[in-house]
This record gives sequence, C-alpha cells and structure tokens, in this order.
Amino acid sequence: MLTLPTQIPWKHRLVWAGGWFVAFVWAGVFPLIEAPGPHRVWGACASVGYLCAAGAALWPRGRRLSVGAAFAGAVAVPLLVLLAGGWAQSEVGVIERSGALMLSQATPYLAEPRTVVEVTPYLPGMAVFGLPRAVLGDGGPLPGLLGDARLWCAAAFLGCLWAARRATGRAVGRAGTGGAAGRDAVVAFVASPVVALPLCVSGVDLPLIGLLFLALAYAARRRPVAAGLALAAACSLKWTAWPAVAVAVALLAQRGGARAAVQGAAVAVAGTVLLVLPSALLSPGPLVQQVFAFPTGRGPWETPAASPLPGRLLADLGPAGWYAAVALLLAGGLAVAVSSSCGRRTASCPPPTGSPSACAWRSSWRRPGGSGTWPCRSRWWCWRGWWVVPVGRRPRAAASYGPRVPRGRCRFRSCGVPGERPPYRGGGSRPAVGRSPVLLGSGRGGAPSGVRAA
Repeated sequence: MLTLPTQIPWKHRLVWAGGWFVAFVWAGVFPLIEAPGPHRVWGACASVGYLCAAGAALWPRGRRLSVGAAFAGAVAVPLLVLLAGGWAQSEVGVIERSGALMLSQATPYLAEPRTVVEVTPYLPGMAVFGLPRAVLGDGGPLPGLLGDARLWCAAAFLGCLWAARRATGRAVGRAGTGGAAGRDAVVAFVASPVVALPLCVSGVDLPLIGLLFLALAYAARRRPVAAGLALAAACSLKWTAWPAVAVAVALLAQRGGARAAVQGAAVAVAGTVLLVLPSALLSPGPLVQQVFAFPTGRGPWETPAASPLPGRLLADLGPAGWYAAVALLLAGGLAVAVSSSCGRRTASCPPPTGSPSACAWRSSWRRPGGSGTWPCRSRWWCWRGWWVVPVGRRPRAAASYGPRVPRGRCRFRSCGVPGERPPYRGGGSRPAVGRSPVLLGSGRGGAPSGVRAA
C-alpha cells in the first residue's frame, strides 16, 4: 500500500483518508466530553491535524504530506502546548518524584504515602526517566522543559523503534521505495491516536512498549544476549512486562534453538533481579503495596483511573468479578503457554516465527481480560495496537520456506541442483518463483520426485 506517491491507486488513497478521518472523529470527541484537561488539549490539536491529513491523503502525491500533517497536529503541536503550559497527567509527576527519591534515598517509594498521588505503582527502573527533573530542577524555562519526563519517555520509545529497524536488517535512511515507505509507515504509527495520545499526556507506557518490541526484534534475529538485556530493562519498569519473557524465549527457541532460549532467559532474569533487588531490599513493604497491590485493586488506595473496559466492568462487580477477571487473565496466559509448547508439533498452534507474530502473542495475553484486572485510562489502547508497528519484515512460515539460496542457484528452494527446477506435479502452471514449498512432490525423507540428488 505504501508505494511511490505517483503510484498510489485511488482505492488506497481512500483507505488512508478514511483512516485519518476515523482518527479525526476519535480525537474530536475529547474536547466535547468531561475528559482530563491534557486529553482535551490533545484532542483539539489532533483533530485539526487528522482532518488535514485526511484531505491531503486524497491527493495522488499527498502521502508524505498527510503523514506530516498528522504528526504535526497529533504529536508536535500538542506536546509543545502541554509542555509550555505545564499540563500533564499525574503519572508524569509520579515519575519525576520517584527520580528525586531515588537520588535521595536510593529507592523510589515513600514509606507511608498519604494520598493516591504519592503512590508509585512502577518498578524502580521507571525512576530513570525522572532523574533529569531531579538533576536540572525547575530553575528556569529551559531546565523545566528539558526535565519533563515525557520527553525522555518519548526519546526512549523512538530510540527503540530505530534500533528495532536496524535489528531487523532494514537500514534507516535507505534510498528507494522501500526505505521511504518504511519511514512513512513508522511516522504514521507514531502519529496514530494509540501512540500520539499517551506520548503527549503521560508517556509512561511508551518506553515499556518500545523495549518489548526491541527485545522481540532481537530474538527474531537470533541475538539472545541483546534480547535478554532489552527484556531486563522492560521488566524493571512494570511487572506487566514479565509475560513477554516467555514469548521471547519461545521465539528464541524457534529461531535459534534451546541454547539461545536458555541464554536469553538467563540474561533477562538476572538483569531484572539486578535492577529491582536493591529497592526491594531497602523498601520491601512499600514495593509490594504500591507496585502489586495497588494496580490490582487490593491496596488501601483507590485508583482514579477508569475506562468502560471488560476488566474494569468485571472488577466493579465485587470480589466475584475480580476473581473472574483474574481467571480470564490466567486463561490467556495458559493458552499462550500451551500454544508455545505444542507449536513445534502441530500446525494449528504455531509458535512465533518473527517479531510481528511474537508481538501478537504478547498482546493476546492481555486480550481475554480486556484491560486486565484493574482500571486503566485510554492509554490501554496503546497495548492493543503497539505490535503492528511496521519495523520488521513480514515473517515467513518456517515450515513453508527453506534456507536462502545464493544468487545463480535454483530459486526453487526444494531443489538442490544449481540451475535445475524440480518438476511440478500439481498440474497447470508452475508456482511463483521463490514461493514453492519445501520438498515439493517429495516423499517422506528424500529429494523431490523426479530430481536426481546432487
């Protein structure tokens, strides 16, 4: 769909324009409802940008113009307005306070929080994004602007996207159709509501999402140590990233074997323990109460977050609904575990074969329970859409394609003889070059029938 501007068909332009128009309608609702102040500011700016993007997308050469308009209206302008006005969700203040506490007492948790705003529901790694505020302070407009945690969360997220593109073998800035289309796709994803809204108003989930995708991209490229380090960094931010370790290990086992899977898991677990253990030893009680009990609705503080999602609706039914939401969440994790264990033996539940499919697995863990077992805000939608970010190649089924063949040899990977093609036994025309299945027309363990072994 993303081709040269002069080659975009009319129906594809309609799809792009329709997508931006849907985003315009969604963003335009925020100024009309009783949403928090930062959400209303974002909706007013983003709706104008999305409407301009929808109009520009109808022009044959307007693909890049539409993406730029959406990015300017949904990311650049509202972020500058919110930063200049000092408007943000309460999570930004929580992160900045945790950074100051980390410098002063080596743990980001208050011993006895009095209000819900003083609770830090994140693991110690999240305090890193509050350190700039603690170091620079508020002594002037420039230090106040550069110390905002949203800037550093967005920088971490975009850096992970860039590194994931490099890890998947697609060079950033490559000339040609594919490179330009890939860059436009990434910018369009960042400008979409699922990323633009949390980036501007809070930014708290973006580093976690970026690190998880980077870890899965490294796992797809058979780099267990790098994948383990990225997983450790993600798991030190929020405990909701911990199930991604199992998905990354399954991907490493599929792509690199058992040794790579064990190595990646060991690095991830060891790195997480190394990053979390100091704060756990210094303040074990506050960590358990604020990080685990509070988000699941079992703490002494009531969360102000609310969304009409399945997990929240079930939790509002009382203890029975809470246990039902937990059961659905565990059922989703069990389904992923069963699929991981049987994927090598059956084709009905294949294991992840690339970073996009692994991201779909990671997202499916949270799908049965809706938003999980606790209330959340609209940034939950970022969890629904983050895994579609187009930074990786389209995965190829391991059971349908063989190893890559050098230039000059037979493009039919089932044939081992240079320059020869195996006979096509299905009748009719031959399949497309490079798309023939492995061992086409062969028996159980030999070369294709009618082809002499090399």
